[in-house]
Amino acid sequence: MKKVLLTTVFAASAAILAACGSGSGEEKTIKVGASPVPHAEILEEAAPLLEEKGFKLEVEEFTDYVLPNKSLEGKDIDANFFQHAPYLEGQKKEHGYEFTSVGGVHIEPIGVYSNKHKSLEELPNGAEIIMSSSVADHGRMLSMLEEKGLLTLKEGVEKTEATVDDIEENPKNLKFTADVEAALLPKALENNEGDAVLINGNYALDADLNPEKDAIALESADNNPYVNLVVVRNGDEDSEKIKALIEVLQSEEIQQFIEKEYKGSIISAE
Repeated sequence: MKKVLLTTVFAASAAILAACGSGSGEEKTIKVGASPVPHAEILEEAAPLLEEKGFKLEVEEFTDYVLPNKSLEGKDIDANFFQHAPYLEGQKKEHGYEFTSVGGVHIEPIGVYSNKHKSLEELPNGAEIIMSSSVADHGRMLSMLEEKGLLTLKEGVEKTEATVDDIEENPKNLKFTADVEAALLPKALENNEGDAVLINGNYALDADLNPEKDAIALESADNNPYVNLVVVRNGDEDSEKIKALIEVLQSEEIQQFIEKEYKGSIISAE
């Protein structure tokens, strides 16, 4: 999916930049690649706080899960903010990226959505469940369905790496369609495809869905492996601007903004 061409720039005041520009000589602009919702919105809130530290924030929005890491590797951006640890590790293994996380900011609970059924209990025998084509999310989604009592995964399977082939018990004979790009999951719901669609929190919000109100089931909040991370190239984690970025994103001000703005649909990382 192509990258959104519009780049949002949050400018810092020239006076602050002039005051803080002397010293280390380090570039005072931080370029971050992010998903539009909620990542870019959170960064927009963080921009004035970074301005106070003498940094200008530039945010480039991406609507897929592939280009942000390619742009980071290509040094088009200084950091990205969109992915969780299992996805990051999978990308590093597949592409050889030399990236590291500098910290987590929030969790986006995945929800089960349906225009045909009002609860998981109403799902019929043989119901079609539509999931993201992102293999890194399959274990997360299947673990959620296991937690809700719809299936059982094989004993000893690493939950974050589970696939449909790792299902041991499937009482309702659920059928899984797992080849839909994550960004297109809301459209699948809109088109009434399948019996239920599992949608990532950011794409749900971007499609004006309210996870807490619209989902017929919602992932529990204690999914630490799925905290959304700020990721940089190896060796950049100790730079002045990256330290400032993660400090602001983990600040009390930003955590309070997340709580107030998203009302439980997005949960601050502890």
